[in-house]
Amino acid sequence: MAIDQPSHQEVVEATEATEAVMRPQTVPVNVHKAPEALVVVAPLPAVAAEDVTVELRPGKLRFWAALRSSGPREYLVHEWEYGGYEREIDVPDGYGSGIEASLAKGQLAIRVLRGEPSDLRTIKPTGN
Repeated sequence: MAIDQPSHQEVVEATEATEAVMRPQTVPVNVHKAPEALVVVAPLPAVAAEDVTVELRPGKLRFWAALRSSGPREYLVHEWEYGGYEREIDVPDGYGSGIEASLAKGQLAIRVLRGEPSDLRTIKPTGN
C-alpha cells in the first residue's frame, strides 16, 4: 500500500497557510542565576539554530523560532507545530551586558551576562 507524499509546493503552501493564522506557541522556561550570567533554558523541538532569533534589550529577553514546516496532514491529535515558538521574560537588574545562546538536541540555552544592560542586541544561537 503506497502512501501519497505531498509535493514540496504543497508543503510550502500548507506552511504559509498555517503561519498566517497560528498564534505563537508559548514556550516554558527554566531560569537560574549562575556566577556570571542569568541562564535561560527552553525546549524548542523540531527547529534548527538558523530558525531561532534571540533578542536582548534592557530589562527584557525575547526569543522566537519561525514555523519550519506544516505539511498537509490529517491529524488524529494536533497539539503543536514545528516552530512558531515565542517567549519574552523579564531580566532582573544587574544583567544584560551581553548575550550568548546555543541550540542542541531541541534545547535552547541562553546566557544573559552580568553587568549593565546595553542597547538592543539580536543574535542567532550556535547549533550542534
